[in-house]
Amino acid sequence: MPKISLKSRSFGESVIRRMTRVALRHGAINLSQGFPDFDPPQALREAAAHAAIDGPHQYAVTWGAENFRQALAAKQSRFMGIPIDPGREITVTCGATEAMMAAVMTAVDPGDKIVVFSPFYENYLADAVLAGAEPLCVPLRPQSSLGGEFTFDPDELAAAFESGAKALILCNPANPTGKVFTKEELETIAALAERYDAFVITDEVYEHIVYAPNVHSYFAALPGMFDRTISCSSLSKTYSITGWRLGYVIAPARVTDGIRKVHDFLTVGAAAPLQEAAVTALGFDDAYYRDLGLLYSGKRELFLSYLEKAGLSYVRPQGAYYVLVDISEFGARSDTAFCEWMASEAGLAAVPGSSFFKDFEDRFIRFHFAKKDETLKAAGERLFELRARWAESSGNVRG
Repeated sequence: MPKISLKSRSFGESVIRRMTRVALRHGAINLSQGFPDFDPPQALREAAAHAAIDGPHQYAVTWGAENFRQALAAKQSRFMGIPIDPGREITVTCGATEAMMAAVMTAVDPGDKIVVFSPFYENYLADAVLAGAEPLCVPLRPQSSLGGEFTFDPDELAAAFESGAKALILCNPANPTGKVFTKEELETIAALAERYDAFVITDEVYEHIVYAPNVHSYFAALPGMFDRTISCSSLSKTYSITGWRLGYVIAPARVTDGIRKVHDFLTVGAAAPLQEAAVTALGFDDAYYRDLGLLYSGKRELFLSYLEKAGLSYVRPQGAYYVLVDISEFGARSDTAFCEWMASEAGLAAVPGSSFFKDFEDRFIRFHFAKKDETLKAAGERLFELRARWAESSGNVRG
């Protein structure tokens, strides 16, 4: 029988999406894959209903409907503080997943090196492999004990660039750590990117979910950085429409030309009626984004209060809607075994933290808290019972 390609055999399936299937199989509360269980804004749903009837129903322009790109350019120019040309600097994609793939394939050639901070969102290594690039992982470490702010060693990052890296992937705010990179950290990255003439590919899907006093800074808006930045994001998290798969890439025109060619042959284009509907959301005023921040601040504090009452150690997120929890005290055989057990026996699904690290690390699991308060309350009650259920469990998941 013919074999499938070595490339497709060189990385595994998505652990995050697999844990959703595990949650469904056991009827567990799904705090693994990061999507809300509440509805998008009413105005956006009404716009979608109108688009479903009135259209458009045929292809939009390959790189995005003109009115969508205009609305997106106006919104992002406002928040990023830089002018964005909707005609020459925006490509609309099928989610940020495709945006990142198109960005990586445009920025690097087979055999090139690309820097990735570890822990990382699991797609990034697969993106590098599919592009034929070699990922160079630079660790993010807590500054002190568990709970300290994650940061990188500038010397380690400089060494990665010095080895010939052509690009760096920057997730900010970061998944899974919840880290928000400081202005000083971004300036360190910018100086290295300029010194070694490299691209920075940003994943900023959580740009509007940031907790005070932390502030999100757009890398492309740093002095001199727009020309070497490929900014990727989506509407999924900001407007609670993860299933719509509307993403985008903002880049200089010379880079956008390459992005659009790759995008065209990956997916042709994003869904036309959903682009039409989403123009409504892109026109929301600043109050919407303030309310979004307050909404998730409340959910963060609620879920962290349950972790504290359950006596579980965690890394306090500065942005996004994830939290890493330390399970080393349980002495499980592995974090994967613990998550499988927790879904089946405790009715709660999380992601094994080892899927986010380059080097061996299995003391963490990742929860998300983008859920209704009643869902988080139910999850909290199951967290309170976790130790008792673990004590009653059989020894086949223990170390």
